[in-house]
Amino acid sequence: MSTAKSYFHRGGDVPLLGATIPEHFAGIVSRFPDHEAVVSLPQNKRLTYEQLSAAVDELARGLLGSGFNKGDRIGVWSTDNLEWLLLQMATARIGVVLVNINPANRLRELAYSLERSEVHGLFAIPAFRSSNYAAMLVELLPELKKEGAELQSKALPNLRRVVVYDPADPMNTVRPQPGFGVWAEILASAGKVPIHELDEVTASLDRDDPINIQYTSGTTGFPKAVVLSHHNILNNAYFAAQAMHFGENDRLCVPVPFYHCFGMVLANLLCLSVGACIVIPSEHFDPPSVLHAIETERCSAVHGVPTMFVAELENPDFSKYDLSSLRTGIMAGAPCPPPLMKRVMEDMHCGEILIGYGETEASPLTHLTTRDDSMERRTDTVGRNLPHQEVKIVDIESGATVALGEIGEICFRGYHIMHGYFGQPDKTAETIDRNGWLYSGDLGTMDADGYVRITGRRKEMIIRGGENIYPAEIEEFLFTHPKVAQVAVFGIPDEFYGEQVMAWIQLHKGQTATEQEMQEYCKDRIAHFKIPKHIWFVDEFPMTVTGKLQKFRMREMAMEKLKQGA
Repeated sequence: MSTAKSYFHRGGDVPLLGATIPEHFAGIVSRFPDHEAVVSLPQNKRLTYEQLSAAVDELARGLLGSGFNKGDRIGVWSTDNLEWLLLQMATARIGVVLVNINPANRLRELAYSLERSEVHGLFAIPAFRSSNYAAMLVELLPELKKEGAELQSKALPNLRRVVVYDPADPMNTVRPQPGFGVWAEILASAGKVPIHELDEVTASLDRDDPINIQYTSGTTGFPKAVVLSHHNILNNAYFAAQAMHFGENDRLCVPVPFYHCFGMVLANLLCLSVGACIVIPSEHFDPPSVLHAIETERCSAVHGVPTMFVAELENPDFSKYDLSSLRTGIMAGAPCPPPLMKRVMEDMHCGEILIGYGETEASPLTHLTTRDDSMERRTDTVGRNLPHQEVKIVDIESGATVALGEIGEICFRGYHIMHGYFGQPDKTAETIDRNGWLYSGDLGTMDADGYVRITGRRKEMIIRGGENIYPAEIEEFLFTHPKVAQVAVFGIPDEFYGEQVMAWIQLHKGQTATEQEMQEYCKDRIAHFKIPKHIWFVDEFPMTVTGKLQKFRMREMAMEKLKQGA
């Protein structure tokens, strides 16, 4: 075993950006005023960079004229649309902290998110599919039934205003109840603020000012509010674009939700940092809409989590779409099995697709493969850390940096590390040590060149009869079975061994299989103690809105059914 330590610092030929988001965006607008900046297909709207800049400035002035100021927090509770992007850039223009609210939230989760981040304003769409956002807000805030310029809520004393907007309504003047504000009123307030006052506010901002609160994905327990700055997310987006060789002539199809770092930072801000075009295929992930957008808009890139790519590839009409314009993109958010990676490269013509890894607390990207990496590294690792970042792997007991090739917890340090969890200094101290290292909770190994391979989550590690088992390793193996489309492996309690291995498997359409067949496939190919004792075949998995598998829910469901003798 090598005695070299698992530590890697990556410098860069390109220095870190020192500007705030609006400062950098202004430079891009001046260089590419007539380039398309955003295309929203569900809204049938297109804006050039000059038009987007004007719309951002109007909304920013409207926010100032409506009483929102630097340091205030505005939540956005919505699916993907042009207004979401405008809010993202307008709040950055005036130093207001944008709080991303999960569009899948129900009443209890919404209340938690608003209370945890102490929002002063909330922008929301009226409804989407079975979710009636306006009705939920009225239930949470009965004060909305009464007319008034500002709310006075006992439940949420910081919240002054709730504004509703409908992406399908160009006028945006309909209010569900008298207490709601409407988008048109905010824009009307722009007349109170001359452009020179807006510019003065922008000039007062600092790159290290907090600009965004994102909630952790919530795969275990209640999510925490991650505070990020201009410097955090602008540089993360910019260096991801550099790694993709992305520029002003590229067009990115964005099926991932804006509320998540993947959408807001690695899609929206990534494009706007280099003059590329954002293509919104649909309000919410819809495989046919993604394929249609790539074909009709001639997108050169597409992002997604593995489950999204699986759904696109499995679409019955997949072969009818022309995807030849694709070149690159990022697959991240969950372990990316090599067979799936190869299908995306070959069947989707996405030869330069990159594997990304990171977490919200790190703005979010820490590692990315490159188009020049070997096929083995592009399919079996998450690449190396981005420029100007440090990474090390430590023993989960002692905290000492482990030797190359040994499994340990992955830690990060650099410009991309969050300011902390809003209002939770104790939780922040548990995650970031006194030397500035962020402990990811993920397990992995590092080779001599700094390439990292993820072996699993520290909390998801299965301990069966004293043997440490890493779910990602078993998942990767099961993906090699030709019938398997998706798989999730986790541990469930066992009186004798402590834990047993369980696998949930989704088969390719038209396929059937048995538990015994899968166990026989594993026999003599992986260690006996890694072979799942329980294998269930499922049509779908419990997931977060970003497509991450919720293993804690699977575990709860499995334990309940096993207890009942199912």
